[in-house]
Amino acid sequence: MASAKEKDWDTALRADAEVPAIRSLLRRLGIRPRKGLGQNFLVDEDVLARIMGVAEIEPADVVVEVGPGLGILTRELVRRAARVVAVEIDPQLAEIVLRLVPSAPNLEVVNADVLHFDPAGHGITPPYKVVANLPYYITSPTMRHFLEEVPHPDVMVVMVQREVAERMVAQPGEMSLLSVSVQFYGDARMAAVVPTSAFYPQPKVESAIVRIDVYPRPVLDVEPRSFFRLVQAGFSQPRKQLHNTLAQRLWFPPGGAREALKAAGIDPARRAQTLSLEEWGVLWKVLTVQGLLKAEG
Repeated sequence: MASAKEKDWDTALRADAEVPAIRSLLRRLGIRPRKGLGQNFLVDEDVLARIMGVAEIEPADVVVEVGPGLGILTRELVRRAARVVAVEIDPQLAEIVLRLVPSAPNLEVVNADVLHFDPAGHGITPPYKVVANLPYYITSPTMRHFLEEVPHPDVMVVMVQREVAERMVAQPGEMSLLSVSVQFYGDARMAAVVPTSAFYPQPKVESAIVRIDVYPRPVLDVEPRSFFRLVQAGFSQPRKQLHNTLAQRLWFPPGGAREALKAAGIDPARRAQTLSLEEWGVLWKVLTVQGLLKAEG
């Protein structure tokens, strides 16, 4: 028989009573959503089902969930996966997740900042998946943390601001530092757009679900830190022609930026957003060979 707290939570998820029930539940728990932590709680079962479908959780999977909130996604994960480690920065919510999610031996709730979360320190070894409803303000650092992590996940399924999702999957012509950073490590695709009504409180912008299948190793054979120093320099002034931007951010002899770009087969007048990953890789190699960009050990 379901406990009273489980019945409360099931009521909060009913499509005909989502917002009133979730408000009532939050009041009983003494929780006020914290705007500074990006706390917009998912309340739509259809969106929940879509996330689970995109993540393709299998019985043997190990899953890291970022920001479990009130546990709506956590409950589904513990039903399907072998192990779930939920990382929650808010100590009140970390405690409440354990109260709202039925007792499960395969669930561990970690009260920590995800940017300091060490998978290996919690006994997580490949393969594993990351599933997250990411607060907008930490999307980029969280993505970078896991994509650069050792061991890194095999799959990431994240719900983020729609504009950010579009930047993650952008193609040459609309690339950004985020596009390069994500696609350097994995194959990203936008799976669904999520309306503001799927959350309480409602955010001001739409969200989207993105799946990233992480490569065993980065797509380019480059030294990552110096490569991203180059890319960051290129995108520092995206409206300017690339030769001007690079000359201002990196050291070149007079006319050196133009010559390096030409040697890489890139028109110096192009802008950073038009370059493909492969072109960035060629440019990195030209600059490294010429001694203008030193690989970092």
